[in-house]
Amino acid sequence: MLGDTFAGAWIDGSTGKLTVGVTDSARVDAVRALGADTRLVTFSQRQLNGTKAALDALSAPVSVTGWRVDDASNTVVVEVNRHTRDAAADAFVATAKSVGTAVRVVEVDQSPTPLYDTRGGDAYYIGSSRCSIGFAVTGGFVTAGHCGRTGAATTGSNRVSQGTFRGSSFPGNDYAWVATNSNWTSRPWVNRSGSNVIVKGNSEAAVGAQICRSGSTTGWRCGTVQAKNSTVNYPQGSVSGLTRTNACAEPGDSGGSWVAGTGFGQAQGVTSGGSGNCSSGGTTYFQPLNEILSVYGLRLTTG
Repeated sequence: MLGDTFAGAWIDGSTGKLTVGVTDSARVDAVRALGADTRLVTFSQRQLNGTKAALDALSAPVSVTGWRVDDASNTVVVEVNRHTRDAAADAFVATAKSVGTAVRVVEVDQSPTPLYDTRGGDAYYIGSSRCSIGFAVTGGFVTAGHCGRTGAATTGSNRVSQGTFRGSSFPGNDYAWVATNSNWTSRPWVNRSGSNVIVKGNSEAAVGAQICRSGSTTGWRCGTVQAKNSTVNYPQGSVSGLTRTNACAEPGDSGGSWVAGTGFGQAQGVTSGGSGNCSSGGTTYFQPLNEILSVYGLRLTTG
């Protein structure tokens, strides 16, 4: 009905009614007859989309945070970070305004960044060394202490800056926690061969219970709980209070998640070490989770 005179539609925040923009005053009554409010504007939606498409073809400096069509103001909004605005940003703005008079510049206080999920069993790196995330907690994740010392920086599996070890204990214990930066969101998930197991709590499983683990080297592996409060004498020193299992693990799985219970929704601990491998079988020990949460005052992320 409106054709090239259509200039977008939106819900008006003050009235709660559907509002339709039009560029031809002769079409206003026809739109109102259908029950919508109307607003007579300068640029059609086709013109606005054309201006945005022209901007999409340009190369923007990082101080320009983005651009979009804003139907309600009948403009193409270009956002610039006021704190990092520089000559390159000003040059982009000048070019954008030359594309069309619909361009409107808005200064903002922050620049967007990619966001990543913190998920149990996924890889993370400490320099060139790789370990696995145990469980997401508020503000970060728990993992094995032998993976990194307090103050060590981490990157995610995608090598994006991730966080810093805020606490670490090894030997004696084998636990640590990493505080993640604002790029990362704690999720109540454990990686199960690419799908997600939802962590619902942290009730401890009994000896003889089925248990499974997730790690960035060997993925999802299962077995049974064989003993609790085990002491393991590693070359670096002994670690006490570990739980023994017959599920296999290999280097790089360290720090990864152990889960049990219905749907494997109960978080148990983080991989410490063991013997054997996932070809011939082996014995693996994990550091119980509840001790880690208590020592550092952390809250497990659950769903």
